[in-house]
Amino acid sequence: MTEVDFDRLDSYPRYKLMASLIVPRPIALVTTLGASGVANAAPFSMFNMVGEDPPILMISINRLKDGRLKDTAANILHNGEFVVHMSDEPMAQKMHDCGRSFPSDVSELSQVGLTAVPSRCVKPPRIAQSPVAFECVLHEKLETESRYVFIGRIKWLAARDGLIDTQAWRVNLREYSPVARFGASFYTRTHDRFSLNDEAQESAPVSTSIDQL
Repeated sequence: MTEVDFDRLDSYPRYKLMASLIVPRPIALVTTLGASGVANAAPFSMFNMVGEDPPILMISINRLKDGRLKDTAANILHNGEFVVHMSDEPMAQKMHDCGRSFPSDVSELSQVGLTAVPSRCVKPPRIAQSPVAFECVLHEKLETESRYVFIGRIKWLAARDGLIDTQAWRVNLREYSPVARFGASFYTRTHDRFSLNDEAQESAPVSTSIDQL
């Protein structure tokens, strides 16, 4: 085994190891609203669900090298609202392009060709091309030397037509293929799937109950 004492490492090699080994990671394409009303969009792969009662998720946003906040973090701290989108393959390149550096008064959405549509419960817009959008308000935050960790409480879910059965509360996984972040600049697809079950259980259907996800 290769043994590594993290206490003896600087932050950069720690980041490289963690970001390349804790994979694949779901990607949050987050929209926020600046003080001037400009819609910002940026992808973050330090992201995941935290719990369902209350329904909360987290995104972790690093500071810039000079200590300044990224627009997403500054906007969340300013107004406490954001929308987390999942990205699938058709919009993957545009999601990635939202990570480029744009001035704060320029919307990434218009620059990369994504369409902003009104949200239901919060002021930041949703992205029309995204298969899933979670409208969130800031529930709690954690500040470290290098990052803000934002806990968002989900107020509203919007999903592409045909993706969710709201009678049985099932997700049609055949129609859902989000991309995920792998190490370095690599991404991964989610088409190749397999099921692991107890011997006494029947094989799970492809369309899986939300309780089983």
